[in-house]
Amino acid sequence: MTKSFANFLSVVFHPLLMPTWLFGLLLFKTPSVLSMDSIPGTARLSLLVLIFIGTFAVPSLLIYYLFRSGYVRSLQLTTLEDRRLPYFLTAFVYTILAYLFRFQMQGVSTLAPEIGILIASIAVSILLVGFISLSWQISAHSVGLSGVVGVIGGFILRYSLTDLFGTLVLLIMVTGLVASARLKLNAHTLNQVGAGFVLGLSVSLITVYWLI
Repeated sequence: MTKSFANFLSVVFHPLLMPTWLFGLLLFKTPSVLSMDSIPGTARLSLLVLIFIGTFAVPSLLIYYLFRSGYVRSLQLTTLEDRRLPYFLTAFVYTILAYLFRFQMQGVSTLAPEIGILIASIAVSILLVGFISLSWQISAHSVGLSGVVGVIGGFILRYSLTDLFGTLVLLIMVTGLVASARLKLNAHTLNQVGAGFVLGLSVSLITVYWLI
């Protein structure tokens, strides 16, 4: 794997993009999971755009502000010092978003309460990454991707959604590629990548089995 391809994978499967990838799959691949199969595709697309804005655009702008203000030295958040504040702020944004989706957006919370619950679980994962980053640099890429794997795998096991099996296999392959990319770029050690995988998978499986 070349470094340019490793960088490409790291950008395309950035942790902040994982909620968009996840809900894109759920809303358009198996909308019945969220009880939204009767909702027009344009409405589901609008919902996905809203999720993208809340989970990617807003945190990205906050991180950029922190960078421009000198609170972080690199947008790549390569050091422990740079990672802490952005992760805690991002977890806070996700918590607010989860609350809005679960309790304030009547149409969404009535039709698909799972959206707010899943976003809340992602907030928990980010918060845990923030706490771990106080002393150790766990792989956020692994946490994000394994979280998607856990949600899709959990839905397959719980609701027998066999049509998602091919998607799950592809996600596992992508997770392996991104893990290799992070190692290639010397962004993490094997232990940090493995720990990220365990964390993301655990939180997502617990969410699907006990909270949804």
